[in-house]
Amino acid sequence: MNSIVTNSKNSKHNWAWIWLAYVGFFFIPPILDPSPRLWLYTLIAFAIFLGIFFLYVRANDATRPARHSMILATFLLGLVCFPWNPGASTFFVYAAAFLPFSIKSIRIVLALFVVECIAIAIEGQLFNRHGSFFYIGWPNVFIAIFLVIIIGGGNIAYAEQRRADTKLRMAHEEIEQLAAVAERERIARDLHDVLGHTLSVIVLKAELAGRLIDRDPQRAAQEIADVEKTARTALSEVREAIGGYRSQGLPAEMELARNTLQAAGVTLSSESPLPKLHAAEETVLCLAVREAVTNIVRHAQATHCRMRFTTSDDGYHSLLIADDGAHPKLQEGNGLRGMRERVQSVGGRLSITADPGLTLLIELPQTTTQRQLATSCGTL
Repeated sequence: MNSIVTNSKNSKHNWAWIWLAYVGFFFIPPILDPSPRLWLYTLIAFAIFLGIFFLYVRANDATRPARHSMILATFLLGLVCFPWNPGASTFFVYAAAFLPFSIKSIRIVLALFVVECIAIAIEGQLFNRHGSFFYIGWPNVFIAIFLVIIIGGGNIAYAEQRRADTKLRMAHEEIEQLAAVAERERIARDLHDVLGHTLSVIVLKAELAGRLIDRDPQRAAQEIADVEKTARTALSEVREAIGGYRSQGLPAEMELARNTLQAAGVTLSSESPLPKLHAAEETVLCLAVREAVTNIVRHAQATHCRMRFTTSDDGYHSLLIADDGAHPKLQEGNGLRGMRERVQSVGGRLSITADPGLTLLIELPQTTTQRQLATSCGTL
């Protein structure tokens, strides 16, 4: 990864040297009016600018003050060269082009453009004498100011677009990271709930088979076969949890809960009709039922469990799960915490009470479509 970043930076640095092509304007005056002194000054100034440009390109965000110094040096080099070489206006353009990429505040950049234009105009006034080697004509002054405004202003828009693209890319990367974290948390919750329930069934079946192996070998063999079947089911459930849990629906989950509780010697009463839910909401309730049944089998030492589905007037589907077991210390572990996170992810709420047994109340808001359907059915 570090080598990729380094190569990317080197590539950007290499591409930056293409902008040296604009220095060609600085060589037009000595080409049109050859003079040894003019050529000497031009080559010296060009060598100085190469050093400044090299330092600017190599400076990164961590050394931003260095970039500011290079921009100032470029502008000062333009002021020094402009009186004897009109092509030095290209240095003013370089300074104006660099500013929007080194300073984020548009107001400050525009203020510096104004300062740059005023300095050019003042220098034009000071060296406006014909016949002298150090002479600046007003047309050259106006051209330099015009280029500063046009190119500098255009680079403001380009720099803002680049910053916006950078922020968008960073936002996408952050979203991807958050999605990866959320997916890992989902897998952890699902594995806890799915495997916790299935392994509890396997333990119950194995214990029951152990007790029956002498008294009823045929029944014990059947329980061992159920253990094998449940273990195979656990393997497929792990694959489903990793790929995304796919619930078989509340009816199937309720039947599985009844069989599991029955194997543990707990009776289940559930007479209320099952509500019509969307897939995400039904998955939340299925996993909630599974986690609740697992806790009852493992910890409650209960003899009876009651589940009731209702729809309240304030637009919530409710699931009440209550048992008559003993819960001396109610602690919200990974299972209940995962259940709460799932319920809250679909806009629902979870409340837990432990007097005398444990009661879980899960409330999920009805969707707009569900409320409209309920209203239309009520008016028929």
